[in-house]
Amino acid sequence: MKRDDVRSELKYEVLKSVAENEFNGTLDQEAIEAIPFEIIPGITPKFRCCVYKEREIIRQRVRVAMGETPIPAHNAEHIDMNQHVLQVIPAACEGCPINRFQVTENCQNCMQKACQKACAFGAITITPRGAYIDQSKCRECGRCASACPYNAIADLMRPCMRSCEVNAISIGDDKLAKLDNKKCIVCGHCASACPFGAISDMSHITHVIRAIKDPNRVTVAIPAPAAEGQFGPTVTIGKLKTAMKQLGFDYVYEVALGGDMVAMNEAKELIERKAEGEKMTTSCCPAFVNLIRKHYPELMKYVSSTVSPMQANVRYILDKHPNAFIAFIGPCIAKKFEAEMMEAPDAVMTFEELNALFDAKNIDPAKCEEDVKPDATSFGRRFSAAGGVGQAVAKAAAENGVTDIRVKACSGVKDCKVALAMLKVGKLPEDIIEGMACSGGCIAGPGSIAMLAQLKAARLKKINGKDDDSITDMLDSMEANDVDMVRRSFDMPHESE
Repeated sequence: MKRDDVRSELKYEVLKSVAENEFNGTLDQEAIEAIPFEIIPGITPKFRCCVYKEREIIRQRVRVAMGETPIPAHNAEHIDMNQHVLQVIPAACEGCPINRFQVTENCQNCMQKACQKACAFGAITITPRGAYIDQSKCRECGRCASACPYNAIADLMRPCMRSCEVNAISIGDDKLAKLDNKKCIVCGHCASACPFGAISDMSHITHVIRAIKDPNRVTVAIPAPAAEGQFGPTVTIGKLKTAMKQLGFDYVYEVALGGDMVAMNEAKELIERKAEGEKMTTSCCPAFVNLIRKHYPELMKYVSSTVSPMQANVRYILDKHPNAFIAFIGPCIAKKFEAEMMEAPDAVMTFEELNALFDAKNIDPAKCEEDVKPDATSFGRRFSAAGGVGQAVAKAAAENGVTDIRVKACSGVKDCKVALAMLKVGKLPEDIIEGMACSGGCIAGPGSIAMLAQLKAARLKKINGKDDDSITDMLDSMEANDVDMVRRSFDMPHESE
């Protein structure tokens, strides 16, 4: 399954080629150099000006697929490379309108000259043909566009910049997009928004494949609750478990079990805070935690000290399988940052990447047998969509005798910012903020490969009629009550005290 989008097709082809070579043990320099010619054969370009440009884009994508920066960090062009998850692919980052504000043909060369009067930088002159913007003087304040009575000045902000709710993207002197790690929350929305696919997440697929092929390593896959429906309307988490074992994983555990563990621990934490008249926020979405950590640091005291479901699963599994290689699989790019920050799990893959691995090994999840063993409740599986975490926490609180929990469910960064602003000024009526950086929740994450309607339908099948599920009973049956659920730090390892 692939999105009907040239950007996604190209990314998929690169991931699949790298995966095939890694599985076959042929990912040497010769194979790496051959991949661009295999994907773009002949001399006729498919999507850019020439095949040479296209092949350079492929070369840089191959490096990203192998977990490296698109070009070496110390490159001859002196282009700064980001050292974290999100990467700007230089060869692909072009074609966008560089000059944000431009005068269109709607300009009437009016006598009012409102645009010129509004500009505080002397960037606008009036010519016989109309207004002219000197881009060397323009500071992109937008006053001219607001002042024009004919709406003749177009705001052509780059899609990546427009998608970023925390203003972490700027345009450098080399005209390439730049990510400010001090502001970036790694939500991945810019990667989805770029029409050229020029922003991408570094991949861990080669590390995963090497671990799978190592006969001395125990490998464990932990798929996120959002996996339901990703690979087709009939592909359940049970079929995916079988497919992942065919891929080579020794064990598969649902992250939804970690959701149950988190729901119970956060409920107990919230009950204590509520008794003391304090508010709380969830901590399962790493992009939401980053939003608070980088843009609302004074609110960090409200963030739950509970680890995310991914981390809970890792700790649960390591207790049963010490030294196991654990790979999280989900729709989230921010989880790759969380893995870097928490130094666990060993690898994070998106559903895009898992799809490439399945196809590289000719595995069709739809034809796999169903693994029917339950290892999570419907409440753990509700973590996949907006509002689900709050429902699970409220359910766990009810199992602990508290039934008056009020939840502020936030869907998307903009929604989260509004709730955090209310918390900051002491006007939040609810007890807990459920923060989801992606509008719609995890199922709408940038690493998803299915349409949102299909994912919602698959999720409803999994949770409908199961409001009586007992989180307490599930944790007892899975022997998951003794896992350490406390997060030690919210900083990168080198920044920790």
